[in-house]
Amino acid sequence: MKIMIFNQKNKKLLLNIVFILICLVILGILFNAPQETTTRLPLDDNHRLFQKDMSKKEAELYCGKCHSPDGQSPLPQNHPPKYRCLFCHKRQQ
Repeated sequence: MKIMIFNQKNKKLLLNIVFILICLVILGILFNAPQETTTRLPLDDNHRLFQKDMSKKEAELYCGKCHSPDGQSPLPQNHPPKYRCLFCHKRQQ
């Protein structure tokens, strides 16, 4: 007769403990994540139309008008890709 160290009950308990430990590690990483540093879309007259009245894709079509190199508020040279503005710059809640 063989003695089984890991019977079905022990195996389930071990798997549950491993699962809980993995969940705790993930939660620890999420709680220690840095705070959001990207500025939100301003709540001014120039941006009010884009807050909730249209989809993100539609709103992003207008960003280049003011934020192009010749616009009234050009983006800095080191700014990331300019075609997905509302991916980083969230709308006000």
